Amino acid sequence: MTTEAKTMIEDELKRFGSNLNLSDAQKSKLRSALEKAEDKIEEIRKTNPDISRADVRKKLAGARDQIREHVVSFLNPEQLKKWDAEVAKAKSFLGHPMT
Repeated sequence: MTTEAKTMIEDELKRFGSNLNLSDAQKSKLRSALEKAEDKIEEIRKTNPDISRADVRKKLAGARDQIREHVVSFLNPEQLKKWDAEVAKAKSFLGHPMT
């Protein structure tokens, strides 16, 4: 993972940690989920250099869905509601444009 990706994940973690009032344990679990998603995105880009924007969007949606499944296991209902609202209004996912 690049230094830029690590910085981006840390920035997202700080933002989500503040907005969701995450415990240290929750932050650790979220960091792990975000790192796995970024690794998956990097792998997709490397193995599919000619991938279309539509296919990239589909794969990003899949990565978001995997993170959502993971966060359900450690966020409380109020935090999960805020998480879903944040993700719904996001214009990018881990720095990758969603449009």
